[in-house]
Amino acid sequence: MAAYGTAAYWDDRFRRDPEPFDWYQRYAGLKELLSKYIRKSDAVLMSGCGSSRLSEEMYEDGYQSIANIDYAAPVIEQMSARHKDKKGMSWQVMDATSLSFGDGVFDCVLDKGTLDSVLCGDNSTANAARMCAEAARVLKPGGNYIIVSYGQPESRLTYLEKDDYRWRVTVHTMRECCSCPVVCGSTRCGGSPSRRHCDEWNRG
Repeated sequence: MAAYGTAAYWDDRFRRDPEPFDWYQRYAGLKELLSKYIRKSDAVLMSGCGSSRLSEEMYEDGYQSIANIDYAAPVIEQMSARHKDKKGMSWQVMDATSLSFGDGVFDCVLDKGTLDSVLCGDNSTANAARMCAEAARVLKPGGNYIIVSYGQPESRLTYLEKDDYRWRVTVHTMRECCSCPVVCGSTRCGGSPSRRHCDEWNRG
């Protein structure tokens, strides 16, 4: 749906429906996989947080440093008020394609559905490339960029397998997401391009 790629759509949606909503998977469905790539002490950037409960549930499970961003101001206002008691969680209006953070400040950038949304909009190819470049910039050496996506792996790897990033890419196909496969990709910064790899687990 092309509207998913516009700020106006999300502003209107979050104003009309402020209740929490999770695309694809709740934390319980991702917990085991995320624990392989994210330590409880890691600084995490939740890119395009929306009204998802993912940050809240991760926080309650011991992840104590989560910066949440979204370019929809209404949802940031709602989520900030909802979670004002949680020290270590921050909420900022910010575009994932143009981050205001400095270089190398996060151990993990976590995206659940945001790249998919960007790819629905105008100038999708360029915006997706900018989003990945910004993720690479704000990650610490050895950090992880985790993308949970509805897209087929080959349609997402185009943006991730760039020599400039020096990423090693692993793809996991998740089970139990309504009736659809969900791809969870993790890229680790700082590897040699020759060691880059992709393991695809077919949906069973």
